[in-house]
Amino acid sequence: MSTVNSANDPSASASRAAVPFLDLRAAYGELRGEMDAAVARVLESGWYLLGNELKQFEQHFAEYVGTTHAVGVANGLDALTLALRALGIGEGDEVLVPSNTYIATWLAVTQVGAVPVPVEPDPRTYNIDPARLADALTPKTRAIVPVHLYGQPADMTPITAFAAQHSLLVLEDAAQAHGARYNGQRTGSLGDAAAWSFYPTKNLGALGDGGAVTTRHPYVADKVSVLRNYGSRVKYLNEVQGVNSRLDEVHAAVLDVKLRVLDEWNARRAQQAERYASALESTPLVLPFVPGWAEPAWHLYVVRVHGDAAYRNHVQQQLTASGIGTMVHYPLPPHRQQAYASTGFPGDAFPIASAIAQSALSLPIGPHMTVADQERVIDALLASGVL
Repeated sequence: MSTVNSANDPSASASRAAVPFLDLRAAYGELRGEMDAAVARVLESGWYLLGNELKQFEQHFAEYVGTTHAVGVANGLDALTLALRALGIGEGDEVLVPSNTYIATWLAVTQVGAVPVPVEPDPRTYNIDPARLADALTPKTRAIVPVHLYGQPADMTPITAFAAQHSLLVLEDAAQAHGARYNGQRTGSLGDAAAWSFYPTKNLGALGDGGAVTTRHPYVADKVSVLRNYGSRVKYLNEVQGVNSRLDEVHAAVLDVKLRVLDEWNARRAQQAERYASALESTPLVLPFVPGWAEPAWHLYVVRVHGDAAYRNHVQQQLTASGIGTMVHYPLPPHRQQAYASTGFPGDAFPIASAIAQSALSLPIGPHMTVADQERVIDALLASGVL
């Protein structure tokens, strides 16, 4: 998950960069008729929250993911937080999380009163390393939150086996992995529950913030449904202390339209990833590693630039000067953020996560990037003289 401001909003950079990092306008352009009709249908209905559009999208999204339940919420962070609450994670519990992830994964754990316990990633996939879970296990450990970072599935078989061995719950952070597969099975159907973000830049993006929880457990879905609506299932009767976190009808209707083309748009991303890999394999860049069991959603195409953060930034500046939009996902791992200074982790506590942060560079990728635009990106990299 990620936040938007004037410095890193891909849609804002589209007007400045000859090759934008991501073109959100083109997505609307392709589906204009269907999206306009969906929004008009909601407006004409006069029903804007917890209505038929949401029910339909929840059903379709659950079927797509391969679970029995989907519950729409207001954003991806709420999806993580409410899923943890529904799973019974709370005060004093410890939750194993990746040291290399967007901070939302950690924030959700602390928001329910639990303690995030970082685990270093596999340096090839950048996802949590199952072999390191045992070293982080304590009697207080209650759950694992593997993140399918950049759209690359985490290695779920050993993770779920470890969880079963130690009676732990597994919550997938699938915020970047819409449509990805692990051994042929969709992400979001591999643990006890999964949290999704429909932030506009995601492979399945709304027109603003949105999120969902998918699960095969009826009691988890029911608990999230109650929690998202002030702790109520009957108007003005509140069973628990809930929150206001509902996916509105406009977003649900638009997401249902975009869900129909998600696989097609992901296939376009995969073709672009193959093109990058072929053109850049002889460069010093470290390209994404894809295990045989993974079918990434290619939410991001992240390369690593040899050297320190200053050198990576220099490469990025050269691309900016050539009109190429790029981003860094992410410049600081959570343990080095001021928000988690109180945890007392020294800056060098998680060297693999820190090394990824100082060398990662995300290249443009998306369902509406043309072959000509991608060739411009590749040519700019090859001609930069800094690799």
